[in-house]
Amino acid sequence: MVEVAWGKRVSAKFKSEVIAISNELGCDPSHLMAAMAFETGETFSPSKQNSASKATGLIQFMPNTASSLGTSIAALKAMSAEEQLDYVQKYFAPHIGKVGSLSSLYMAILWPKAVGKPDAYVLFAEPSKPYKLNKGLDANKDGQVTKGEAAAKVQLKLNRGLSAENRG
Repeated sequence: MVEVAWGKRVSAKFKSEVIAISNELGCDPSHLMAAMAFETGETFSPSKQNSASKATGLIQFMPNTASSLGTSIAALKAMSAEEQLDYVQKYFAPHIGKVGSLSSLYMAILWPKAVGKPDAYVLFAEPSKPYKLNKGLDANKDGQVTKGEAAAKVQLKLNRGLSAENRG
């Protein structure tokens, strides 16, 4: 079996499904694992919820997004991680072939308009609500979050996930 970032932290079935989803998307499965590690605080918990936005699960589905996928936040919270991967796959379906880089994969989750944009692309700026919700991503504290700054946080999760203690 192929080794992936964070593979020792999830079930064999979960890892296998992530590899299958990644093959379909045309992305590195370690990138998808790193994004989910970032979004769940390295727990891979399908019930992980952001108290401010109510975003929930492996890729922090927003309530409207869950509804558009034919489910709800309550249903997502009640699923196993493996069950929720079906919705991760469904969410990413429009991005097949467009998420080959770590930054574009993560932008599909955080800010889909930025998929394919350069790293200097500004996602959020003060004083907007999206900036306030994501100001922790503003590495240089200049009042703007760029694609590169946001993706850098996920890159750190990828690096940690590829360590001997987590890769599997």
